Amino acid sequence: MSSHAAVPDTAPDRTAAPDRRRWTALAIVMTAAFMDLVDVTIVNIAIPSIEHDLGASFGAIQWITAGYALAFAAGLITGGRLGDIYGRRRLFLIGISGFTVASALCGLAVGPEMLVASRLLQGAMAAMMVPQVLAIVHVTFPAHERGKVFGMFGAVVGLGAVSGPLLGALLTQWNLFGLEWRPIFLINLPVGIAGLVLGRRFITESRAERALRLDLVGVALVTTGLLMLIYPLTRGRELDWPLWGHLCMAASPLVFAAFLAYERRKTRKDGSPLVELSLFRVKSFAAGIAVQLTFGVVLGIFFLVWTLYMQIGLGWSPLKAGLTGVPFSVAVSLAAGVSVQRLVPRFGRQVLQAGALMMASGLLLYIWESDRYGTGIEPWQMTAPLVIMGLGMGLIVAPLTDAVLSEVPREHAGSASGLINTTGQMGNALGLGLVSVVFFSVVDETPLTSQGAVGRAFADAFRGSLWWVVAVLGVIFLMMFALPARPRRHLEGGAGGADAAGAAGGAGGTGDEADGAGPDHAVPSQESRDAVEHPDSGAEGERQPVLSH
Repeated sequence: MSSHAAVPDTAPDRTAAPDRRRWTALAIVMTAAFMDLVDVTIVNIAIPSIEHDLGASFGAIQWITAGYALAFAAGLITGGRLGDIYGRRRLFLIGISGFTVASALCGLAVGPEMLVASRLLQGAMAAMMVPQVLAIVHVTFPAHERGKVFGMFGAVVGLGAVSGPLLGALLTQWNLFGLEWRPIFLINLPVGIAGLVLGRRFITESRAERALRLDLVGVALVTTGLLMLIYPLTRGRELDWPLWGHLCMAASPLVFAAFLAYERRKTRKDGSPLVELSLFRVKSFAAGIAVQLTFGVVLGIFFLVWTLYMQIGLGWSPLKAGLTGVPFSVAVSLAAGVSVQRLVPRFGRQVLQAGALMMASGLLLYIWESDRYGTGIEPWQMTAPLVIMGLGMGLIVAPLTDAVLSEVPREHAGSASGLINTTGQMGNALGLGLVSVVFFSVVDETPLTSQGAVGRAFADAFRGSLWWVVAVLGVIFLMMFALPARPRRHLEGGAGGADAAGAAGGAGGTGDEADGAGPDHAVPSQESRDAVEHPDSGAEGERQPVLSH
């Protein structure tokens, strides 16, 4: 399959027989995506074991989680561009190889510094690997099959959410060969090697027809701005909030402003910016990016403080904490499938808003139960709030991407998908950094003279952090009013949209964006939708292509 020519980024010919091995290629890239999802969540459950074994500080612990998210976020758009330029199969194989090596280094780490550095490398390699997944699906499957294929990713997300904490708990609890927490990273080695070997055989190589040049200055500016914001937040508490940290955070908006100015100049100069700024003129996209960023903050705060609360505050074992989270993960998976297939087509953005309200309701119930039962709370008492939260999260995560992309022009769908992933990871890294402010600031106010005092301090900090998360979810609920009220119907060329597609000719392949980071959703303008629904109402020359992929 690797010897096939690259598939053009246009509507596929449904009369051509697809390669039967495409399902094997799908299994390979979905396994890689699953491996990344598990690696994000598997670490949280092993944090106390890592802290004890390596003597890691709370600041180092935050960097073990936030460093991965930050490196991943900073590299996603770049990884997508590199796939456009040098080949998506090639970048996928490089990414999975580097991810496997970084996993081995994490498992062999002799100190917190080495583990943090290895996690940064792991995140950077994931940023090369993950953007290629949807692009490979795009060039491997005909358009009429992609809806089913993308639906499978919802199941993968749910399975990753279920498997990560539980697998981390089991591997840590079993203490295989006396390695304690290290198998949570070493388990990636056989999976990564298999993905590399099979990927070379079954994945088709492809490049965008008009690949952009890599914007190195843009990469440097956005990475610098992120570090100036996230690093002081993460290390500030441990360093007693030095002056330079406040100055860095205050100056970070200036760096982002310089980045935006440079991107505008880059667009005028050669049409190859790192970020396509015209996307933000689409109201639903701008609102969706804001929702994605803010929702990432919610997840970054909640999952870390939840782990610290259960394992340090309540003194639970990794296995007990991991099993406690299973109802949450199962609820996410179930709600994600139902929301995409049945609820969103009928109720539109109200499904996402209901998800935000459900998550907030579950958090409020969790706050009440934590206060009522104190440090004697049991896992079964947490089931109800966790299930409510999980159902709410499932109603948000699955349909959000389609809602954001619904009004984005076809030629920029790849860039838009990359930005969605990037902002989500940026929000996650920011949330992990804010844990120092919303959680440890409360813990530091209480003398930790006994295990009981530790439990009470961590429980108080946990409830205080959840109030912050509830407030952020309220903001997210309001932001969602800017999303499309109903999902757009993406028509495939030939069935109802053939005339419009033919009128546009090569318009779909001549845009500035090279469709490297996501599914090729073609979302017509209002004029083109009107032209398809009422073909006699407008001039032929005003029609735009109406294609789903």
